[in-house]
Amino acid sequence: MLRVGITGGIGSGKTALTDWLTTQGIVIVDADLAARIVVEPGQPALAEIAETFGEEFLLPDGQLNRAALRQRVFADESQRKALEAITHPCIRDELARQMSEATSPYVVLSSPLVLESGQSEMVDVSVVVDAPETVQVERTMARDQNDRQLVEQIMAVQLDRKARIARSDIVIDNSTSLDALHQRAAVLHETLLARAAAH
Repeated sequence: MLRVGITGGIGSGKTALTDWLTTQGIVIVDADLAARIVVEPGQPALAEIAETFGEEFLLPDGQLNRAALRQRVFADESQRKALEAITHPCIRDELARQMSEATSPYVVLSSPLVLESGQSEMVDVSVVVDAPETVQVERTMARDQNDRQLVEQIMAVQLDRKARIARSDIVIDNSTSLDALHQRAAVLHETLLARAAAH
């Protein structure tokens, strides 16, 4: 099966694109959801996070305090790398499992890290959803009610826009309206169906 990676910086519109593809019957394997699954209570990664970072990063009900952990790791690169060393292998395994079960003409791996975490080895084609950085910041602040500083910190640890575009196979411009994105999504879908048929 053709495996397609869809990525983009925060606020670029990855989800808007994958939501449209879902309406066409394409299976979307979402790395953000997989990242949540691997840190649920009872999962080995959660126990290791508590051991490494401290029990104070667990909520009273045993769930991970994601907001507190996010603030801690984005302020300190060594802490972020320690967290990634725990979670990334578990996330990869979960993504591989979900992708292997897909039954659509092609399967999409939607992840902010397709191009920078070794996930590129899991896909045959990489698609970048692109928007100017000013647009990314405004969209993310509006969507997540985060302040500009946190959004810019998140963007600073993501692959920069030029590198992302240079490493991708297909770039989808999402600097304007949702309608325009949907038109580009339809063209992308036809392209991917053709590639899947020839794959």
